[in-house]
Amino acid sequence: MSIDTMRFIDFYVGVPLCFLAGLWLRFVALFQKRNTPVQPPRRTVFLQLSEMGSAIIGDAALRWLRAQNVEVFYAIFERNSASLRMVGTVQKDHVYLIREKNFLTFAFDSLRFFVWCRLHKIDSVVDFELFSRYSALLSAFSGARRRVGFDAFHAEGLYRGAILTRRVTYNPHMHISKNFMALVKSLMSADHDIPFYKGVITDDEIKPQKVVVTEGSKMRVRSALNQLGGIDAQTKLVIMNCAGGEFLPQRRWPQVHYAKLAQMILDKHPDARVLLTGSPSESLEVDPIRVMAARDRCHNFAGRVAFEDLTGLYTLCRLMISNDSGPAHFASLTDLPTYVFFGPETPSLYGSLGNFTPLYAHYACSPCVSAFNHRKTACRDNKCLQAITPEDVYSHIVHHL
Repeated sequence: MSIDTMRFIDFYVGVPLCFLAGLWLRFVALFQKRNTPVQPPRRTVFLQLSEMGSAIIGDAALRWLRAQNVEVFYAIFERNSASLRMVGTVQKDHVYLIREKNFLTFAFDSLRFFVWCRLHKIDSVVDFELFSRYSALLSAFSGARRRVGFDAFHAEGLYRGAILTRRVTYNPHMHISKNFMALVKSLMSADHDIPFYKGVITDDEIKPQKVVVTEGSKMRVRSALNQLGGIDAQTKLVIMNCAGGEFLPQRRWPQVHYAKLAQMILDKHPDARVLLTGSPSESLEVDPIRVMAARDRCHNFAGRVAFEDLTGLYTLCRLMISNDSGPAHFASLTDLPTYVFFGPETPSLYGSLGNFTPLYAHYACSPCVSAFNHRKTACRDNKCLQAITPEDVYSHIVHHL
């Protein structure tokens, strides 16, 4: 299903269904014993469906909730589930996968989710999605007594009905990881504030937990690198993550810029290699950069290592230059210096939590996508990224080489 189809369904079907769901929940509440206190959360499911990087950004919130002796479950689109395995906070049998390849499997998995919640005795839901009507409906009919998520309050649009029992203010001026932490702290709060969360969230609370990279993972990566020929321990490996952003192509730095930057790195540093990374399906997409760079030491490395070995690759490289996409967040699980292009979105909200430097032109129209426009921009010419020159980027990274 395309992202525009999802947006269409979410609005034209989701809004009336959210209204009806709110009425239904209020009707059901009339028959519940009012003097019976709702028990503290013990089995909580997180809804975070559409972004691989968000599983990394929100991991601190999951770890915080686990520290409160709450059993953690997770629902996510199947194509994004690998990021959950990378961090390993949620055990495999606690993850529910939703297939969105076609409407029938999407509808079937959505309905089956309600049965899954009851089989696992889910008592609370934390909705990480930013004003998605679909995830709100999953919350509504999950059977959970506590339903936490972002609420628009007095903002126009973004209607989700009267589904949430704990309504949290989405703060577009605070990093998204702190917004996620506000959700779980609201879930555990004994207060009944409106709006939640009225408290301070520190930078230390959202720090990512570094992964332990096994020697086996490093050996598999070295084996893939050896196939390129001429690479040894002294070779300075530079990753260029120049694909990604299929649902928001405006986030991509121009390919011709990537090619010129690769030429600058390789011409000035004979002991360097440039690896163009991506998924196996992105190999054809990144190959024009290799062709334009026209340097033997620029390699199309997309799909050459398994997803679970990405952190092994990152530990062997000098730095990463990346579009604003999942790998920039995966790298935060290691110490790899990461330079990330921003324009349609802002690093203040979506910057990596690792060893990270934003590359940002600060145009007046930037950022142009947010939760308030369902991340759909009218821009067809991303001059905010085109304005960042290869020379600018090289001046930022040269000290690593």
